[in-house]
Amino acid sequence: MDIKEWHDFYVATASAASALTGLIFVGVSINITKILSFPKLPDRALLSLILLLTILIVSILMLIPLQTYTIMGTEVSFVAVSVYILVTKMDISIYRKTEKLYKGRYFINISFNQLSLLFYLIAAVAILICKEDGMYWLIPAIVLSFIKAVIDAWVLLVEINR
Repeated sequence: MDIKEWHDFYVATASAASALTGLIFVGVSINITKILSFPKLPDRALLSLILLLTILIVSILMLIPLQTYTIMGTEVSFVAVSVYILVTKMDISIYRKTEKLYKGRYFINISFNQLSLLFYLIAAVAILICKEDGMYWLIPAIVLSFIKAVIDAWVLLVEINR
């Protein structure tokens, strides 16, 4: 199998991540007053943007021509570790601010964030070790990141207005 066979996948994921990023920005700008009235929602919006930006950056990096798998694995490692640290710090901060009644519900959000980022970390190592076969680990990372971002977009656009 040739890396060129992944081209359309990464073009599609980069495009979708860009579109959803725009949607979240619109949702935030339309509902900014309501979002700011909930202490955790601005950070939740930022977490969604970070997950989408991660998809976008990884997809763009995978589209760079003539890279070795070592370079791709290293790039994904750098992005995954950086984002994992940032998101984990934000998740812990939000969790501490969450009222006891809602901590269980927010733990589901944390789990989604952590699981998607765990798959990026696994993918990075797998690409370094298994070359192209390791790229399959990016699929659950990207899918989970999209699901979490869409759920958050729904909250920011619809649920906040209920």
